[in-house]
Amino acid sequence: MARTKLSSKGQVILPKEIRQAHRWASGTQFTVETMGDGVVLRPVTPFKPTRLEDVANSLRYRGKPKSQAQIDAAVTAELKARRDRGRY
Repeated sequence: MARTKLSSKGQVILPKEIRQAHRWASGTQFTVETMGDGVVLRPVTPFKPTRLEDVANSLRYRGKPKSQAQIDAAVTAELKARRDRGRY
């Protein structure tokens, strides 16, 4: 079992064999969670980059395309409805 210690700056060094086994390079970001009497570090996994075409093509809208004016009106109406309900 590898051991490490907390520095005066609140830093913990992960042993080299653990970093290599998980392929964690310098700059890897982690989430920190309290678990019982310790903590768990989990690497943050970023989402793969997506293009607008990939996302828009996955939508299942079968009606006529909306104009920008219609889209703006719908967004404005929804924001007004949410404000009236006290959400924004």
